[in-house]
Amino acid sequence: MASESAYSEGAELGRFLRARRTQTGPEHVGLTVGAGIRRTPGLRREELATLAGISIDYYVRLERGKETRPSPAVLDSLARALRMDDQEHQHLRELAARAARYAPQPPPAPSRAVRPHLRLLLESLRPDPAYVISRSMDVLAWNPGGLALYAGLDDWPVKQRNLARYLFLHPAARDLFPDWDRQITGCVARLRAIAGTAPDAPDLTGLVGELLLKSPDFAGLWERYEVTGRKPAQKTFQHPQVGMVTLTSQSLHVEGTPGQRIGVYVAEPGTPDHDALLLLDMTAPRPEHGLPPGTVRRRP
Repeated sequence: MASESAYSEGAELGRFLRARRTQTGPEHVGLTVGAGIRRTPGLRREELATLAGISIDYYVRLERGKETRPSPAVLDSLARALRMDDQEHQHLRELAARAARYAPQPPPAPSRAVRPHLRLLLESLRPDPAYVISRSMDVLAWNPGGLALYAGLDDWPVKQRNLARYLFLHPAARDLFPDWDRQITGCVARLRAIAGTAPDAPDLTGLVGELLLKSPDFAGLWERYEVTGRKPAQKTFQHPQVGMVTLTSQSLHVEGTPGQRIGVYVAEPGTPDHDALLLLDMTAPRPEHGLPPGTVRRRP
């Protein structure tokens, strides 16, 4: 059992290395490409092994998941050879650390319970849209604008509301984001980074499995295995209720509840973007009186 788990973790490390190798062209690392036809996308295994200063046999074992204890020096050499950025390099280290140890049970999913004072905080942030999301991007709590900003998200049952699911499967998402391609690329990179260090976590495996089956766009990006999420400070929405609005976003980790984050969008007071937030807040769904937060009805 232990050896099977170690092999599984090593396979994840191997998948990441293979994805980065096949997406790194020879010209990116200073190699001269001959005139003949290259049948291998990206670098060949022997080319990467030479650049990293390790044997080809050892590298093949790494990529096939059979070698699960590479040294820090080997990891650093591979990261340099593949021109990894800091985030990719750290992800490589985390995958190697998981491959080197055996976890008898998959870690439980973080709590979905949102503490009452966080709901009060969301309310105090109005009219700025704000919400609490889980590590797998489930929307756990929100203020009126936080839900309404993602047009049509309130059409789904509460347990189905997830920002990754929304981006790939909701028919309104492509119209809401002028840069939809950029949004989905960053979304998959974030999920890939989390899944790489918790590949068996049920909250992640269920979502990823669903999106792989239902969205060819997700499946294609998932295979690329990119983990660098460059989230822009500003995001533009083409909202059906308030028109084009550009907002500055901020994500904050919740203390005492691992995996939960608060997302907030703001605009400078007195600007058309801020006026749009006021209108969105005024016309958004409201909590049903006497029911727990998260149960909403539309204002007439």
